[in-house]
Amino acid sequence: MTKIKADPDGPQAPAEACCSERTYHELLVNLNPIAQPLASRRLTRKLYKCIKKAVKQKQIRRGVKEVQKFINKGEKGIMVLAGDTLPVEVYCHLPVMCEDRNLPYVYIPSKTDLGAAAGSKRPTCVIMVKPHEEYQEAYDECFEEVQALPPPL
Repeated sequence: MTKIKADPDGPQAPAEACCSERTYHELLVNLNPIAQPLASRRLTRKLYKCIKKAVKQKQIRRGVKEVQKFINKGEKGIMVLAGDTLPVEVYCHLPVMCEDRNLPYVYIPSKTDLGAAAGSKRPTCVIMVKPHEEYQEAYDECFEEVQALPPPL
């Protein structure tokens, strides 16, 4: 009795590879109506890279409860919110808190990708990236682009 190995070049292998990665435009279908200002594809990639660098330095706050606590304490940073979180009531108060404290915030299309950028298998609906000298250049670039986005109506 021998096992028959599946052919890696078979018809299933390319189909699985294409379905695991969804494009930016496919992710935009699941957005909430409040997801404004929305990051462009280029800015989204820059934010993911900045988040990955911040995780190495332990300079992120992850999750609604933790982020809200540190906003109230007066911490500064870029707020990155996932635009596909349901129900919206879970985190709809955070942009108002950011506007009151002049913190920049931006929505990205996917909570799954946001969690993956933070080094977690679990989806994350909000992350705050704090400044640090190790990745200051990437942080400043993201900060300027997020502040340049038009404010929501």
